Amino acid sequence: MSNKHILVIFPHPDDESFGTSGTISKFRAEGVPVTYLCGTLGEMGRNMGNPVFANRETLYTYRKKELAEAAKELDIDVELLGYRDKTLEFEPLDELAQHLKERILAYGATTIITHYPGYAVHPDHDALGAAVVKAVELIEPGKRPEVWMHAITNNHEDELGEPDFVFDIEPYWERKEAAIRAHLSQVDGMMNLIENHEQTSKQIQRLKREQFYRLTLSS
Repeated sequence: MSNKHILVIFPHPDDESFGTSGTISKFRAEGVPVTYLCGTLGEMGRNMGNPVFANRETLYTYRKKELAEAAKELDIDVELLGYRDKTLEFEPLDELAQHLKERILAYGATTIITHYPGYAVHPDHDALGAAVVKAVELIEPGKRPEVWMHAITNNHEDELGEPDFVFDIEPYWERKEAAIRAHLSQVDGMMNLIENHEQTSKQIQRLKREQFYRLTLSS
């Protein structure tokens, strides 16, 4: 497995835990290194804790610590890309793609996991996903990593068809739950709700199923 390296590229702390931490855990169990390139520190997030313990000026400090804790739970490395939350859609696409291309090549990534642009709900998700696609297009065809894209919109299967990869991450659920819980400022109330309705919760079942579409590029 030493010739593999997985890069997860999302905009916010907690994106890695909700969407892909079961798949990440599967790769780590197989001995494959995983690095999370996190676009922002989520400083514009709506949640300030429950009960509130942060404000707009301090939220980023909590989210940075929470990301470090989640990464520890998942046994992955993290690189902060240094962009500002809710501004990625305004970054010049070519410049963002060039930055990502440099990081992808520096890590020698063999597989990238990112959001499916246009099917990722949040403008930051769509923008960074589009930049990843552009970055990979800029790489020489024979050296391009495989790209797995995570779609979130409710109608994505109607428009995109069945995903290429579907993982039942039940064997890794405890690790995924621990990673999600690490992001305390964002998820405390939600996790309490899930606990109270775990047997019937559609949300919990959705979290236990991770799926991705493979990007296909022309040569």
